[in-house]
Amino acid sequence: MHISWKLRMAAAQRGVWTGTELRRLLAHRAGLEMSSASVSALFTKQPNQIKVSTLLAICTALQCSPNDLFDVDITPVPKPEAPQQPSPVARTVSAARGRSLPPL
Repeated sequence: MHISWKLRMAAAQRGVWTGTELRRLLAHRAGLEMSSASVSALFTKQPNQIKVSTLLAICTALQCSPNDLFDVDITPVPKPEAPQQPSPVARTVSAARGRSLPPL
């Protein structure tokens, strides 16, 4: 699964082009005061985590839903094949190689 953060695109579709504009909307529409650096970080890179309250504030400010902010690829990731276990005979031969055999 892969998740893409689309805040910049969602904002642009609503005429919000800068972090400063988004910061103003967050304060005006959602009552959330964020630092310029925090808004800029959300605007320019994908966050590792986001508070639900911040997500709701962004949705309120941009009048959008969380679906507008995320692109989720749910294509199944193939599982790696399990390593094959050697047969019991191969394990016995392998173990015997590590030991010295008595002379004949």
